[in-house]
Amino acid sequence: MIDLRSDTVTKPTAEMLQVMHTADTGDDVYGEDPTVNELERFAAKLTGKEAAVFAPTGTQSNLIGLLTHCQRGHEYIVGHGAHTYMYEGGGAAVLGGIQPCPLPFCEDGSLALDEVERAIKPDDAHFAITRLLCLENTQGGKVLPMEYLERYSELAQRKGLRRHLDGARVFNAAVALSLPVERICAHFDTVSICLSKGLACPAGSLLVGDEESIRSARRWRKMLGGGMRQSGILAAAGLFALKNNVSRLQEDHNKAGRVAEALSALPAFKLQEDPQTNMVMLSPDMAIEPLTEHLYGDDIKISGTRWVFHQDVSDAHVDHLIASCRRFT
Repeated sequence: MIDLRSDTVTKPTAEMLQVMHTADTGDDVYGEDPTVNELERFAAKLTGKEAAVFAPTGTQSNLIGLLTHCQRGHEYIVGHGAHTYMYEGGGAAVLGGIQPCPLPFCEDGSLALDEVERAIKPDDAHFAITRLLCLENTQGGKVLPMEYLERYSELAQRKGLRRHLDGARVFNAAVALSLPVERICAHFDTVSICLSKGLACPAGSLLVGDEESIRSARRWRKMLGGGMRQSGILAAAGLFALKNNVSRLQEDHNKAGRVAEALSALPAFKLQEDPQTNMVMLSPDMAIEPLTEHLYGDDIKISGTRWVFHQDVSDAHVDHLIASCRRFT
């Protein structure tokens, strides 16, 4: 079965399983797991940050980032379709008392900075205190331009606001831009990085940032139940991924490009735009149910109009997918 629902469905390779099997472990809550410590040091250096903390999920690494920056009665400005607002259970509001201020995403995945500035609240007891600006990169497979990040960062710093990036796929963005990931991370105080999407780990995420923020995040992680024991078994997969799987993401981008090019020549298909990374986005106007049934009959799983390419989708799978789409036409 070819699974295009998400890059979270990837499975560890034999090489990754081997390093997990032989990982040196200890109690991470005591700070004594050597493999977790090595992963955190490596990730901090790779992203140009002072420190990192390993968390079991991306939802938790985002949440501990928000809790680190905000207190009860604070507000964060965020995209109306962003994961930290829409798809993570409302954790910031429910568990942190942090009010979201959602704004519409622009077509390129950014937030319009004039709208962001207007949304920042004055110092008035009627309002929640605006404390944090959140972005997502990539957003729907789209890469935020570096020039935009510079202007976003300047606005946040001028207004005295903290900056958090949901960088679940930030390495896809870095590969697409042919830039070191630290160039993107430099515009944020904290960045959440998912290891279990395109990087193909079985679990785990990282929050990177300055020493003070990560010290606070580590306390929040414990409070939220994310303090693990011999988690070096999972951290070993993360280390392997960061050292071996980053450049490989270009293969996923290329597969998405191949499929998009083929679909654009078929009258039954309409794309939102050409893919920038590993996602093919069909037009929301398409009748997706008959297509879903047709593809499932050819052993292909999709979830709506977003098709995500990853390590477990081979070139032969791409050929099969294109042939199936041609038969649907």
